[in-house]
Amino acid sequence: MVAAASVVVAVGATAGMVSALGEGRGSDEARPEVTSSPLLVPPPHQPSASPTPSASPSPKASKKKASPGPSPRKTERKPRSAPVSTRLYLHPQSRVLDWVRANPGDPRQPVIKDRIANQPAAVWFADYSPGTVTSRVRSVTAGGAAQGRVPVLVPYAIPDRDCGGHSQGGAPDLGAYDAWIDKFAAGLGSGEVIVILEPDSVAQAECLSAGRRADRFASLARAGRVIKSANPRARVYYDAGHSGWNSPAEQAGWLRQAGAASTASSDGIFSNVSNFHGTADEIAHNRAVLAALGGPSSLGAVIDTSRNGAGAPPAGEWCDPAGRKVGRAPTLSTGESRIDAYLWVKLPGESDGCRGAPGTFTPSYAYELAR
Repeated sequence: MVAAASVVVAVGATAGMVSALGEGRGSDEARPEVTSSPLLVPPPHQPSASPTPSASPSPKASKKKASPGPSPRKTERKPRSAPVSTRLYLHPQSRVLDWVRANPGDPRQPVIKDRIANQPAAVWFADYSPGTVTSRVRSVTAGGAAQGRVPVLVPYAIPDRDCGGHSQGGAPDLGAYDAWIDKFAAGLGSGEVIVILEPDSVAQAECLSAGRRADRFASLARAGRVIKSANPRARVYYDAGHSGWNSPAEQAGWLRQAGAASTASSDGIFSNVSNFHGTADEIAHNRAVLAALGGPSSLGAVIDTSRNGAGAPPAGEWCDPAGRKVGRAPTLSTGESRIDAYLWVKLPGESDGCRGAPGTFTPSYAYELAR
C-alpha cells in the first residue's frame, strides 16, 4: 500500500479501520491490530490495521499517497451532529469505541463520539490467519444481518502486499491466498455485504513483473467469483486507486485483467482508500475509469470519504497530515449516477504511522479531524 490508499494496516491502504483479530488473539472480535511503537520513517499509504510495517517506504509510495491536492480550507467547520446511516452496519468493537467508553470525562469525547465513533466503518481482515478467518468474518456478517444492516469488509492478505513497504505481509503465496479467500468467503452468510477487495492490489501492481502481475490479477478475479458464489448478495469492488494516481485508461486496463469488468466477480470499483482526495475529484475519476473499463452499466463505484473533507493536502503529504477533516458521512444513497456509496474504509483518528504506530487510535488527531 505504498502510497495509493493510505495506511489501514500497511502501506498501500493504511486506512486505519477496524480490523479483525487474528489467530491466538481471543474471541471473534474485530478491532485494529497495531505495532508496539511508532515508525521512525513515515510509511507509505496503507490501510491502518494489522500488517507489520516494513523498514522503509517503497519507491512508489510518494505517487500513491503523496499526490498533490488543494490546500487546506482556511475556515474550520463548526462541530455539528453528523447523520448516521440506517443501512450500514456499525461493528461494536473498535479502538475509537474503546477510547470513547474509557474516557467519558475527556472534553474531546463528545465530538469524537458523535462525528467518528457513531459512524459505521469497514472491518479489515489484514492478517493471514486461515484457521480463524471464517469465524471472524461470520461474527461481523451475522451482526449486520441481526440488525438488518450492511457490513463493509476488507480482505487484505494478497501476497507481496504494499510491494514490501510499510504494509508488507499477507499470505505466503497465491495458492495460500486462494485458500484463505475460500475461508473468508465461507463466513459471508447470505445477507447483503460489501467487500472492498484488497486495497492497492491493482493500482500498485506496477512493482510486480509482468508474469507475477498476471498471476495476481488471475487470483483477484478468482477471489471475486468465489465471494459472489458463496454469497450472491455480496457486492465486490476492485481497487481503482485514486484521482491523483494512475490514469483512468491504465487503471482500467489492469482492472479488466483482474476481473473487475465481469459481473461474475465484480460490482465495480473503489477509490481513495485511506487517502484525502475530494469527493468531486473521485466521482470524476471513477466515472472515467468505469467508462474505460467497459462492462455492463450496472457496475458502479464506492469512495472512501472518511478523511477527505478538506481535500488532498499540499505538497503530497499523506502521513497524518494536518488540516484534514472528516468527509461525507457513510451512506448507500449518494444521489450520483454510478456512485453506489460513500464509505468510511479508514477510520478517522487511526494513525498512518506519524502521530502514532500504524492503526493506533490517536484522540488528538481524531479531534482535529472531527471538530
